[in-house]
Amino acid sequence: MLSTEQFKKDTFSALNNPQLRGNFKRAMSGLMQKRLAVFPDDQEFHQLREIGHSARANALHKLPELLQQLESNCSKNGIQVYWAETVDQANQLVLEIAQRHNAKSIVKGKSMVSEEMELNHFLEQHGIEALEADLGEYIIQVDHELPSHIIMPAIHKNKEQIAQMFHQKVEPSVFAESAEEMTAIARKVLRRKFYQADIGVSGVNFAVAETGTLCLVENEGNGRFCTTLPPVHVALMGIEKVVEHLEDVPPLLSLLTRSATGQAITTYFNMITSPRKDGEKDGPQNVYLILLDNGRSQMHSDQLLRETLLCIRCGACMNHCPVYTRIGGHAYSTTYPGPIGKILTPQMKGLHKAGFLADASSLCGACVEVCPVKIPITEILLRLRHQKEEDKGNIPLTSPKAWKAGAGNLVWKGWKTVFANPELYRLKSLGITKLGNFTPRWMPVLRNWTSVRSTPVFAKKNLHQLAREEGLSYE
Repeated sequence: MLSTEQFKKDTFSALNNPQLRGNFKRAMSGLMQKRLAVFPDDQEFHQLREIGHSARANALHKLPELLQQLESNCSKNGIQVYWAETVDQANQLVLEIAQRHNAKSIVKGKSMVSEEMELNHFLEQHGIEALEADLGEYIIQVDHELPSHIIMPAIHKNKEQIAQMFHQKVEPSVFAESAEEMTAIARKVLRRKFYQADIGVSGVNFAVAETGTLCLVENEGNGRFCTTLPPVHVALMGIEKVVEHLEDVPPLLSLLTRSATGQAITTYFNMITSPRKDGEKDGPQNVYLILLDNGRSQMHSDQLLRETLLCIRCGACMNHCPVYTRIGGHAYSTTYPGPIGKILTPQMKGLHKAGFLADASSLCGACVEVCPVKIPITEILLRLRHQKEEDKGNIPLTSPKAWKAGAGNLVWKGWKTVFANPELYRLKSLGITKLGNFTPRWMPVLRNWTSVRSTPVFAKKNLHQLAREEGLSYE
């Protein structure tokens, strides 16, 4: 459930869960150290960031024409392209493709767009099995959970918890103690499903407009199985994932893998340009590409908010965020947690539904510092907060919420007036000194502020008074 109240409840629950805190502390510390190790040269990192940012910014600048070029080249290559404005439309398209091919079972490689769509749940409602093939995604699917991280979905669990879950829900006759044993159990289940599946579903990390090529980055080989063994391949892609040239991909790939898991390169890099051709021994007979908007066009129309779409889904911002690393991904109750989720989800779901996520940040800037494509996350957060407060001003005066919103706005307007006028400022300063620590008790705004912060203790004398006593002139 996406709401302020639920977020607060889940946050406090996470903070009071020592097992979860310990799991995240170990995982995040390791990821930060690995990332630091693969970027030993600051100058090289900044140069690579500039190249990556330029490639993504150029693609966003030319987004409409590049998407048309991508569609045209994919179609020439034999890939069938569909457009979906909403997740409902995208789900319906997948269902229609499945029904066209009489599909009863689907295997899925890792795809954040499919998480946006809640595709597994939708297909199950229509009698189609959808099995996650990525090991992390498979673990949380078996345990009926949502991903807690966009790169490592089961990062909130430790080895012992996963072993217990496998024993209870996957292979009761075996208690696997090592990661290798658990992987072998999962491999045994998944290999059978790969051969039986009617359709393979994947995400798309980058789509090259000039060649009509779909690029998939992975470590386990499940993506390659999903896109070659089943007779039908359906690729799901957010419209922002397009790049103009094939030469744009290598620097972006380097930034993605090094920022995400501290690897120089992933184990597998798949480039799909067409269905199986005559004489080829493997590959699907049909390839479909579904391009999903889901609010992305609206973001693209605004010069600052457009920067959100630069994201290459590396997860580095999460790994370095002091909020995410303490509460984990499930507290957000969204597809995209952490800093990127705080700016992406409110724009997808609407500020009225998810605007509170923009407030869940210390604005420390760690996410901006490590982002490989230089997304100004803190600037976008401030913009969303400002817009959220502006929207409150549009509440009808007959609504009880209007009085609360109006009171808050009145306080800040009064603060602005006082601090812009020296005489009023001195009068205010004297008043605060005399009222002292009673202020939070009679000011509701401060009462809310101090509910999660230390109550400020006011000095008995202000700076001007102390200066005068010392014989210092400040006029």
